[in-house]
Amino acid sequence: MTKKLETKKLIMLLEKTSRKTKKNIWKDIAKRIEKPKRQNIVVNIEKLDKMAKRFKGKIFVVPGRVLSKGELEEKATIIAISASQKAVEKISKKGKLIYLKDFVNEKVNTKELILVK
Repeated sequence: MTKKLETKKLIMLLEKTSRKTKKNIWKDIAKRIEKPKRQNIVVNIEKLDKMAKRFKGKIFVVPGRVLSKGELEEKATIIAISASQKAVEKISKKGKLIYLKDFVNEKVNTKELILVK
């Protein structure tokens, strides 16, 4: 089965950004997205909350989907490919959710990014 056109465009955009900025994190994210669907990354809010408590002020990048299990108690910025509707509601109470396709073109210090696996 082939990847959706939107996902392919996102992978190409990430690879282009990696070449342009010479930052390997974008290439790493593209490789993780390229994997077969059964290997896609799925992260619950409870894991993001634990990480937010440990790494305050960082931006968390999820190269996959965010699900709604748990509560976000710590303020956090989360970048993800997609999120369930309940996860979006829970994150918007305390934190901020930005979709990866919207975030790639922004200038950001890659030292502030934490890749969630």
